[in-house]
This record gives sequence, C-alpha cells and structure tokens, in this order.
Amino acid sequence: MIIDDVTIEAKAGHGGSGVVRFSRVKFEQGPTGGDGGRGGNVILTGVSDLGALRPFRHKKNVKAGVGKDGEQNMRTGKGGESVIIAVPVGTVAHDLTNEKEYEIVEVGQDVIIAKGGRGGFGNHHFRSSRNTTPEHANLGRAGDKIQLRLELKMIADIGFVGYPNVGKSSLLNELTNASSKVANYQFTTLEAHLGVYYDLILADIPGLIEGAAEGKGLGHKFLRHVERTHVLFHFIDAMSIDPVADYRAIRAELEEFNPELLKKPEWIIVSKIDEKTEKEVAAIVKKLKKENPQVVTLSILDDEMMGDVKKVLNNIENEK
Repeated sequence: MIIDDVTIEAKAGHGGSGVVRFSRVKFEQGPTGGDGGRGGNVILTGVSDLGALRPFRHKKNVKAGVGKDGEQNMRTGKGGESVIIAVPVGTVAHDLTNEKEYEIVEVGQDVIIAKGGRGGFGNHHFRSSRNTTPEHANLGRAGDKIQLRLELKMIADIGFVGYPNVGKSSLLNELTNASSKVANYQFTTLEAHLGVYYDLILADIPGLIEGAAEGKGLGHKFLRHVERTHVLFHFIDAMSIDPVADYRAIRAELEEFNPELLKKPEWIIVSKIDEKTEKEVAAIVKKLKKENPQVVTLSILDDEMMGDVKKVLNNIENEK
C-alpha cells in the first residue's frame, strides 16, 4: 500500500544552555563557561522509494536531538542529532504552522523544515574590561515545532486517466509488470499504480467520476497525481452510450481541479472495442477526433493495436 498523504508533528531539538564556570588555575581565574550546543534539525530528503511515507501511517511525531549544555574550559556542548525523514520524490511538504511549502523533486535533495534551537552563551562570552567575572549565562533556545503535511504527487511520464473500468489497469499490466487489479466493477484500483515501459514511467490513476474535483468518489486523493505527469492517456470505453460526453466530463473534472492539466499533451485511447463492429468503432473515432485528433484504438488481444500504442510510447520516449 502506498501512503501518499500524512500529517505529523515535527519538532527540532532544543539548544543546550551555556554554563557559568571559572578557571581553577592560579592567576588565571577568568570565566571559562562554554556555550550550549545547537539543537538538531528535522530534514527531508528525497528518495526513489514510493513507500517511504509508510512508517508515518501510525507514527505521528518526529523529534530531533537536544543540544548538550556547555562545559568547562570554554568547550561548546555537543550539538543535537538531526532527524532525517525520507520522502518519495514528488512529495510536497506543507508547513501548516508557518504556511510554507517545499517540493522534493530530486533524489538526494535535502530541505531543513524545522531548525534546531541555538545554544545559549556561556559566561566566557560576557567577559569585558568592566566585568571580568561574569556570573551569568544564557539558556538554550527552543527548536522549531511545526505541523507538517506530506503529500505525494507522483512524478510519471504518462498518466492513465478516465472513468473506472475502462481498461487502464489492463494496459498497464500488458506493458509492464505492475500487476494492477483488474475486474469488471468500479473502483477496482484503490491506489495509483506505477509501471516502467523501457525508460518511461506509467501511472495508472484510479478511475475518476463526475464531481471528483469536489472530492466525490476518490476525488482529490488521485487528481493530485495527474498534476505531475507529462502526458495523459485518456481512456474511453467503446461500449459507452456516449463516448464524447464521457471524454468531456473527465476533461471538465481535470479543468476544475487545475486548469493547467488541460494544457498537457494528450492521447485518447478507445478501449474495449472487441464487441463493436469496425463501422461502429470508426464512427466513435471520428467523433472523438473532433475533440482531439490524437486517437488510437485498443484491444489488448490485438497485436496490431498494441503495436500502435507502443509506437506512441516510443515517440514520447524519443522526445524526452
């Protein structure tokens, strides 16, 4: 199971306190209290593992280490240990406390989302010609404490969209080893699935319904994954009563969620044509080409049609 939306509390470490100390060496009895160590940070790092958020399904608190207090002979206390949170590439980190956002788009990218508190000054820091024996030091400062929402938006080359049960999973399974569940009922796919076709990443986005942009059905949970795809394969069921209406309805949901989605390159895949005559299929294609001239027909059992789909994929790969 891919966990793609979690909210946790992230707390950076408290800084260590400075200390009051004096030299015990005769004739050198000045202040020697050291500064406190800085608290540890909370850091996000990008990884390729799509399941990296799984530990936070139940774990809701992350704490970095606290800084140690200063020591004698002006020695600074040891800094607190930072906590590194591995997140999948494509994650948007929402700092809900400070209303900030960070995007993790590369493997190895690091972002400090909560800074550790600064250590307090020891008394050696306050020595002066007027005060050669200061007897005070600073406490360490508190680290940042934030509510953090981690939202995964998959980065894929091609996103499969369309109503439930229109053949998206079947094609993904045929092209790759993704093994998405396939059955003749709605919402078969309850989470997005990825597969790799040569150098292309394909994402099977679970079926959308009218009202998805308003959160109906699986709604926003999967529409956000469409945002990061580069090309859309829009599946239309040849057995539909009105294929053009289906096409327009899904496009309307995409537009309502994010108008930029309509600017993505798109291919219409007319699926499940096995029970239609050639004349009926030709009529469907003719109508859909008025909406988008890039249309291919698909039967998983037809090698020639599978070849047409693979040609489209190869052209997309060559243009990367």
